[in-house]
Amino acid sequence: MRAREIGKLPSSANYEAVVIGASAGGFKAVAAIFDAVPLEFALPVLLVQHLHHDDDGAFAAHLAAVSKLPVIEPCDKEPIVGGHMYIAPAGYHMLVEQNGIIALSTEEKVNWSRPSIDMLFESAARMWGERVTALILSGASSDGTAGIQAIRAAGGLTIAQKPDTAEHPFMPQTAIDSGAVDEVLTIEEIIARITGLRPAIPRRERKK
Repeated sequence: MRAREIGKLPSSANYEAVVIGASAGGFKAVAAIFDAVPLEFALPVLLVQHLHHDDDGAFAAHLAAVSKLPVIEPCDKEPIVGGHMYIAPAGYHMLVEQNGIIALSTEEKVNWSRPSIDMLFESAARMWGERVTALILSGASSDGTAGIQAIRAAGGLTIAQKPDTAEHPFMPQTAIDSGAVDEVLTIEEIIARITGLRPAIPRRERKK
């Protein structure tokens, strides 16, 4: 799969969601992104960070402390709402269903991981197609490469953290080597890129 020329990237497209995958060494990168996203950001953000199986919500609580937007560790069948950050709970795959809700699953691990980045990304590709942006950050596994290929094939925008800025470069480098990554950026450049995305739909409030 060949990368698109920079001038042909869907930079002016309207987007419906951002999905993020991170693993070892991704904590600081994710926190920096969550801290920088402005209050008026209209898209939902869905994150799979590989967590220890006994994480009891402490990771989501830490992100909530730095984020200007609501951070949610969702329940099964949670509606996806713009301007909210959704964090996959430890021990559960997080997927997007076609009616715009989150599904949690305890199916078998994928790439030795549950939650799986691939499963989130592949479901996001089916749901949003060319209107989703995917980020691959620091990590020591290949999880996320198949998923980012699916998003790239659906026409979405694919971004990897610049490997030499990642604490563990293997995961972004593997995605880059697959030919499915449109842009290779530093965290500062990633923040500028995603905060500049134009939403396809207006932001709405989450129902109580």
